[in-house]
Amino acid sequence: MLYLVATPIGNLNDMTLRALETLREVDIIASEDTRKTGLLLKHFQIQKPQMAFHEHNEQRAGERIEELLKAGQRVAVVTNAGTPGISDPGFTLVRRAIQAGIEVTMIPGPTAFVMALVLSGLPLHSFTFRGFAPRKSGARRRFLEVDRDAPHTLIYYESPYRLEDFLRDALEVFGDRPAALANELTKMFERIERGTLSELLERIAKSKVRGEYIVVIEGLSRRSREQASSDEEQEMGEEG
Repeated sequence: MLYLVATPIGNLNDMTLRALETLREVDIIASEDTRKTGLLLKHFQIQKPQMAFHEHNEQRAGERIEELLKAGQRVAVVTNAGTPGISDPGFTLVRRAIQAGIEVTMIPGPTAFVMALVLSGLPLHSFTFRGFAPRKSGARRRFLEVDRDAPHTLIYYESPYRLEDFLRDALEVFGDRPAALANELTKMFERIERGTLSELLERIAKSKVRGEYIVVIEGLSRRSREQASSDEEQEMGEEG
């Protein structure tokens, strides 16, 4: 069987009993970073063989994992932090296992974007997770524009090196909407910043930015959508 095992995103006390039990029982652990997973296993006194499974060897390692599973081995997949498959390797392996008729299950646990969404104070009833945006500004703006008129709360991951540029492009595309930034979640210096995009941009420009961020942006409100539609109709009428 293939097990996808979620691991802590920061605080090791978030490791579940079921995750520990699974890692102790499997035959091998496929890890995004064997060194980081080795530290996790050492902390919980677990000794298991590991193999590398990351974005650069996903195809080749996936074939090897499939062979192991077909031979009756139990394989656990873990990433550096959080839930496998969420902006991390995992999806292709799950699809491969399903197509091969191999049983797949998951040991649920922390996912950074869900925690950021809940703590943002923005609407939770409907949201869209978009992961990492493109690195270059032009491509990033086109990426953001896809959801410009979406009513759902929008969630993005961003690196500290591109956060300021991301917020600047988001402000340009979405306008000055309510938003939130989450950083170092579950850790000692957990940080949640709330405000409009322009306010967050101003704060970030004046502070030290470290670690990956989750950016949560409010969707287009019904009133704003109706106003935008009205403005568009008015423009069309004037052109006619």
